Amino acid sequence: MITTFQTFMKLLSVSRPYISTMNKIVKVSENELQELVSVAVKSLKAGNIIAVPTDTIYGVAGLVQNSEAVDRLYSVKNRDYNKPVAISVADISDVYRWGQVTVPQALLAKLLPGPVTVVLNRTPDLNPELNPKTSLVGIRIPDHEFIREVARSCQEPLALTSANISSAQSTLRVEEFENLWPKLDKIFDDGMLGDTFHSRQGSTVVDLSKKGVYKIIRDGSSLKNTVQVLSSFGLIDDNTS
Repeated sequence: MITTFQTFMKLLSVSRPYISTMNKIVKVSENELQELVSVAVKSLKAGNIIAVPTDTIYGVAGLVQNSEAVDRLYSVKNRDYNKPVAISVADISDVYRWGQVTVPQALLAKLLPGPVTVVLNRTPDLNPELNPKTSLVGIRIPDHEFIREVARSCQEPLALTSANISSAQSTLRVEEFENLWPKLDKIFDDGMLGDTFHSRQGSTVVDLSKKGVYKIIRDGSSLKNTVQVLSSFGLIDDNTS
């Protein structure tokens, strides 16, 4: 005869994985920002991968200078190792540490923070095991206080890529990448990040590795503004030059 206690224990054993996964979700609140940043930093410093909101879509992140974390990031995404990932930093001054800047700082300040990834030649300080088959690196400063504070507190860049299985649709709510939850240590939930197809386009990616010219690699969600800024500083579209 099955007792009430046995029934309860059976139900508990079935629900435990769900409860454990739900405990990973952390609601982002401005009132508790520094406390939440500390939670994220602790997880990242331990080599874990976390989910974070950005100014465009949700991303998954690990520490760039930790090669095991970079490998884990690729594994979580089921991403081809030949496909590079971008890095996310806190401030424009950080761009100069990790990339060889070819444009005026005033130009960068027009684009960043914002939904733009600038591609530059990497500096020797960057982990050579990140994107080892290219001398370039994409650098982001999302216009989102939480992820910027995390990068600032870590005092190193975050390897950042979209929170989805590689080649799948980008995500605007944490529920949309629920299949990744078991592989993540923490999921920082800032609600719905947008509500249109345009919102899912992610950042505009522009190659600024050559002085005086630019090349759009991905249109993204800020193409028009990006091209206007680049043109206003006299840069020429490398595709038409």
